[in-house]
Amino acid sequence: MQTIAPLWLWATFVGIVLVSLFIDFVVLKKQGAHDIGVKEALNWSLVWVALSFLFNGLFWWAVQDSTGSVELANTKSLEFLTGYLIEKSLAVDNIFVFLLVFTYFAVPSHFQKRVLMIGIIGAIVLRSLMILVGGWLLAEFHWILYVFGAFLVLTGVKMWWAAGQEPSLDDNPALKLLRKILPVSKHYDGEHFWTVENGKKIATPLFMVICLVALTDVIFAVDSIPAIFAITSDPFIVLTSNVFAILGLRAMYFLLAAVANKFHLLNYGLAVILVFIGTKMCLIDLYKIPVGVSLGVVVGILAVTMWLSVRSSSTRSRV
Repeated sequence: MQTIAPLWLWATFVGIVLVSLFIDFVVLKKQGAHDIGVKEALNWSLVWVALSFLFNGLFWWAVQDSTGSVELANTKSLEFLTGYLIEKSLAVDNIFVFLLVFTYFAVPSHFQKRVLMIGIIGAIVLRSLMILVGGWLLAEFHWILYVFGAFLVLTGVKMWWAAGQEPSLDDNPALKLLRKILPVSKHYDGEHFWTVENGKKIATPLFMVICLVALTDVIFAVDSIPAIFAITSDPFIVLTSNVFAILGLRAMYFLLAAVANKFHLLNYGLAVILVFIGTKMCLIDLYKIPVGVSLGVVVGILAVTMWLSVRSSSTRSRV
């Protein structure tokens, strides 16, 4: 696996992630369990997006400085931006599932922050491993591109058909398995994952939520990581665009949770994006779609879907 990023940029990236997690887990922890409003979520979302764009600017400068090519720096910067946008887009669907899990288990809103904070750590670790493995597989076995591409197309089609259906956790096999393995309390014990009932240590519903959130993220990573590999084969770009999108996931959740009903058609747009990226991956040896075109298609699909969602919501509210 080859990367264009210099070693110092890798170190800078790791430093930014560690500082960001420190802020999330140490500084914000002092706030304790509390409800996060739309204003706070919006402010933090803007901070994470701004940080991502600043890093992309640093990445552009590093590529231009090390290669002397402005054109190559522009291309790599676009690859990062496209990968970041794809991951952010697919995270929306991830967030809707989180909302379903929290609603199903009636998780108090002031406990949800801790679940998401722990989920971010798990997501970074698991996705980093998956990216390393995926990058190695693509480097060693080129034909896996077609497998990933076909998988994304099928996932997109499945997402389209499931978009209009009411989701439910009642028949979720992972949830049934967890309940068979672990005795679970019917009541929460603050933010604790374990409690004692009748002298026995058992899991709280919050622990079940953590397990389902982690499982959900792994499932969605199977979609998003191959989608970004379709844009670039550079593991640095795949990893950094993925991680920067994840860092803002907690703030993004609380922001979208407040307006989820306004973007009810978004899943259809995400389905089309997956089919497009999968098709791009399958056609890579016949025709390589330019990164700028891919970015334009993704932005266009998201913009149209969100506009249609808001418009139809406004029409229904007037009726």
